[in-house]
Amino acid sequence: MKTDKLKEDFVAAVDFVNEYTDPLPADLLLKLYAYFKIANRNFSHPGSRTPLINAFKANALIQAKNVSIEEAMEKYIQLVNQEVKKIKK
Repeated sequence: MKTDKLKEDFVAAVDFVNEYTDPLPADLLLKLYAYFKIANRNFSHPGSRTPLINAFKANALIQAKNVSIEEAMEKYIQLVNQEVKKIKK
């Protein structure tokens, strides 16, 4: 994918998830969280007030630590297309 097209598709996928109102499985949300953070070069610590949630988020980031920015965008888009949009049907 060209970089501009990839960024455009990534933003569209993020917008889709942000507008999605039905509950999503926690494991899917954690993957989306990790890929989003990597794609946006946001390496700050999770900011939840709940330590357990921070631990799950940190674990998701650790599992995705070797993913490049472009690959994180691609994986985010793929998850949205294959999992979130499938739920929507």
